[in-house]
Order: sequence, then structure tokens, then C-alpha cells
Amino acid sequence: MKVINVNASKNYDVIIGKDILSSLGEKCVSLFGKSRAVIVTDTNVAVHWLEKAKTSLENSGIQTLDFVFSAGEESKSKETLFELIEFAAENKLTRSDFLVALGGGVTGDMTGLAASLFLRGIPFVQVPTTLLAAVDSSVGGKTAVNLTAGKNLMGAFYQPSLVLCDINTLSTLPETEFANGMAEVIKYGVIFDKELFDKVQSGDVKSDMENIIARCVELKRDVVAKDEFDTGDRQLLNFGHTMAHSIEKISNFEIAHGNAVAIGMVIAAKASYALGWSKEDCTAAIIEANKNNNLPTACDFAPNDLADVALSDKKRTGGTINFVVPEIMGNCILKKIPVETLYQIAEYQTPSP
Repeated sequence: MKVINVNASKNYDVIIGKDILSSLGEKCVSLFGKSRAVIVTDTNVAVHWLEKAKTSLENSGIQTLDFVFSAGEESKSKETLFELIEFAAENKLTRSDFLVALGGGVTGDMTGLAASLFLRGIPFVQVPTTLLAAVDSSVGGKTAVNLTAGKNLMGAFYQPSLVLCDINTLSTLPETEFANGMAEVIKYGVIFDKELFDKVQSGDVKSDMENIIARCVELKRDVVAKDEFDTGDRQLLNFGHTMAHSIEKISNFEIAHGNAVAIGMVIAAKASYALGWSKEDCTAAIIEANKNNNLPTACDFAPNDLADVALSDKKRTGGTINFVVPEIMGNCILKKIPVETLYQIAEYQTPSP
């Protein structure tokens, strides 16, 4: 088991290990006392892990309620968000109570935002059950839901009180969902750590998941400590995401986030080298890593359509956008570019064969 401390506006631990979901109640009692909790989860995760989480909390003296919503990105909406907040209000939760996000990125993002809004802020705990959430979205305090205009456009920075990552929960993931998480792991390697990239490039990763997840969390911990509110270095974590969010939206979210990030990384690497921003061409290595981890390398959307959607991205500031450039493998930089350059970057999207 590994414990990583995150020092942000709230100090908290990220606990990573096997078969530790049963300790959830004990950890929460030490933080909140014998209060009440709403476990927020989706219909897919509830089948596998809701009862175990509930039993752990209740055996420790915490009263629990369930809020189960339909699985899928379409539930990451203002409608589901406000249903959750109304549920908390109807059940008379107080500031001494807390929410538990049991699930993937959709669950964690929405639960965190609800916690930030209800009673002007109540605590919440992240219990990631997907690889993507474990290595990325559960840590760092970004919370959000999607709007019609784009992904994650309504949100807040709001840190959890605890992140408990039981690696056993990954065993129930479909292979496609596990691959989604590997896109974010590859991303960390490209941005910060060539050794991590080399380790995961082959796709032989499942025997070392505790160390891989812990390394990703350490990297995110370090950047959040320097830039919690995403005004500087934390924007490096958006490598591949500018085009990825366009890909997700144009596909009506049929292309999952990790798959979109995988494609977005290829576009970003290819464009960065062709435009003279990178010192080395990282494209081939990223393509190989994607393929070996069952991830796509291209899509069939028109470049102009990708750029049009990217113009509404939240990373835009007036007439410019910070674009993440892989200078060399294991080191990325931020480059401020005119938004019009997005059309030029999008041209490096090569349709899939």
C-alpha cells in the first residue's frame, strides 16, 4: 500500500493498494466522525462495489444513503448535478456530513461539484474505480459538468478530503475502459517522465499497477502543489486535450475521453514537430504506445470541425490559447498561440485507415 500526501488548499492523503475498500469507513470516521454520507455512483459501478462501500461505512457507524444515476457521459450534466443537490437537501444533510464519489471520472467530477455547491461546501471523498479516475481526475480538485457548448464548462476547484484507490476495483473494468485510463498514464510519461513512458509503451502494465498509479499521482501532486488553480504549469496536464475535447463533442461522446486524448496526443505531437516547436518528433513513440495499449491513433472528423469546437474550449483566453508542446519525450512546454492556429494544428489529424 502507498500513501501520497497532497498539499493544496486542503491537505489530504491518496491511499493506493489492494483490497482497501473495506477500510473506507474507518478512514472516514477518523476524518468526519460518525456522521452521514451519500454514496454517489452509477448503475454500472453499483452492481459491483456499492454494497462493499456501504457495508464499510455502516460498520463504522456512518449512516448511508445512495444516489445512483445512469452510467455514461450524458449523465455528466447540470440536470443530474441538481438532482444530486436536491437529494442532499431533501435528506437534510448538514455541513458535518459528506459525499462519497464511488466510480470513474463522471462520478468524481459531478460529486465534487455538488459538494462544493451544497451549503456552500461540504466534504467529499473520492473512491475511484476506473484507471482514468485513479491516475488523474480523482486527484487535484477539478470538478465539473458538461454544458451543451462543450465539456467541463461549469465547474469549480474543490479538493477532496481523501482519495481511496482500491486496485481490486479495476478488475471489473472492461478492457476498453482500462485502455481509456492508459491514455492518461501515457500522457504523464510524455509530459514529465520518460522512464514512466518507456515502462508503459509496451502495454505490459497490469502486474505493476500500484507503482504506475502511484507515480502518476506523485506527478500530479507535484504540479497541483505549484499551481492548484490552473494558471500556469498545471495546464501542462492538458497535453492532447485541446483536440480531445473536440473529438468527444463531435462524436456526441461516443468516443470516450481516454480514446480522444490518445488521438489528441498524436495530433499535438505531429503538429508541434511539423511547426518547428518540438526539438524531437515524439509522434511515432506515442503512436506505438497507443497501439500497444489498445488505443486509437486517429479519427475521421474534418480538421475544420475540430478547430471550430476547440475555439470554445475553457483553456482559451481571449484571442489566444495555451497549447501543450512535447519538446522532447518526458518534457513538455506551454506555448501561447493565436486561436486561429488551431486550424493549422487540426490539419495534422490524419483520418484513420
